[in-house]
Amino acid sequence: MARVQLSEAEWRLMHCLWRKTPLTAREVHGEVEGETGWAYTTVKTMLDRLVEKRALKTSMRGNRALYAPAFAREKARSTALRALVERAFGGTFRGLVEHMVDDEDLSARERADLATLLSKLETRKRT
Repeated sequence: MARVQLSEAEWRLMHCLWRKTPLTAREVHGEVEGETGWAYTTVKTMLDRLVEKRALKTSMRGNRALYAPAFAREKARSTALRALVERAFGGTFRGLVEHMVDDEDLSARERADLATLLSKLETRKRT
């Protein structure tokens, strides 16, 4: 996946297509219309833009285009997180973690989970 930047609206469509795939534009519209209020033409335009960005791929079922993600959700998350870290934290994950520890109200459970994750990372780096 090239470094595809997704807008908030595009993320919504991508999440829809990661849940169910492939879908036609009408099916995607049916999935998101209730929560977004978007018109079919809006959804179709966004799907076409996602194809242009190479975030979606298309295939044909009869005379209808089917849309499917061109990459896994995990890859998109990694790319989005890396872009956020570069923009907001000077390119270091340490800045992100420091922000989470200092500025976010992490519960005891979340702090313990974070400590466990860091411990696992240390163990992996040693082996």
